[in-house]
Amino acid sequence: MLVLNLIEAITDALDVAMGMDKNVVVYGEDVGFEGGVFRATKGLQAKYGEERCFDSILAESSIIGAGIGMAINGLKPVVEMQFSGFMFPGFNQIVTHAARMRNRSRGLYTVPMVIRMPYGGGVRALEHHSESLEVLFAHTPGLKVVIPSTPYDAKGLLLSAIMDPDPVIFLEPKRIYRAFKQEVPEEFYTIPIGKAKVLKEGKDLTVVAWGAMIKETQKAIETLEKEGHSIELIDLRTISPIDKETLIKSVQKTGRFAVVHEAAKTYGPGAELITIINEGAFLYLEAPPTRITSVDTVIPLPKGEHHYVPNIELITSELRQVIEY
Repeated sequence: MLVLNLIEAITDALDVAMGMDKNVVVYGEDVGFEGGVFRATKGLQAKYGEERCFDSILAESSIIGAGIGMAINGLKPVVEMQFSGFMFPGFNQIVTHAARMRNRSRGLYTVPMVIRMPYGGGVRALEHHSESLEVLFAHTPGLKVVIPSTPYDAKGLLLSAIMDPDPVIFLEPKRIYRAFKQEVPEEFYTIPIGKAKVLKEGKDLTVVAWGAMIKETQKAIETLEKEGHSIELIDLRTISPIDKETLIKSVQKTGRFAVVHEAAKTYGPGAELITIINEGAFLYLEAPPTRITSVDTVIPLPKGEHHYVPNIELITSELRQVIEY
């Protein structure tokens, strides 16, 4: 077993995939020689050569467009967007070509492509570096959207994404890139895309979170359990497709539901999750479902960031209200 943090697990997954399949290519801005801005691809160019791990031009539309061409011609590109907020010039390529190619060609062509993006706040970054944009991709048919919260999940989910015959948006919570380490198998393994994980069982309340919000939510739950409450925590892991069965089954047991996410509130992922619960477990609810989110503003610059992202105190207070309703 290896002991890795999240960014190291991503590097290891890329290494394993490139070692297994010569068609896997990795590229993006500063991805080759430098190993990426967060060093996620460190050492891969030296090991596999410049033809399989290389620097792209500084043009996100061309980066994505080239990857689509590679994918429909037999390669398996893993593209790195340096930050998720930089992807808008390439968004056209993602939603009008990558997501639609299977349908447009009636299955003749697919796009086995992974688009990796560091996302979210918590590192006091500059403008366009800290957005949580998962809902933009999840709303687009033809895309899968994955967000890991642990090193073990990061490796298994990334390998599943690389093997997938369709485009996968792989969002990496940079706040926890190096926050903690975990045992990770050296060998190849996968975690199914579209399957949530019950991290802790409980009977009073179901809480769903993902990415960096998992750790914050766990700390809030620890406080509430000292008060005698029993809370079930689910790591969604995949934003699209959503594991509806696991969520509904949990709420049918607990009768209460809350979702914690870093994206802005209005039209955010929490709204869709609450709708799923209302449609599948309405008669079991003992309290209104609740969203604990960031606010509906542009994420502040570094000095104000801590006022934006949900913190432990806010999560604890909001969950307590749902339990005591």
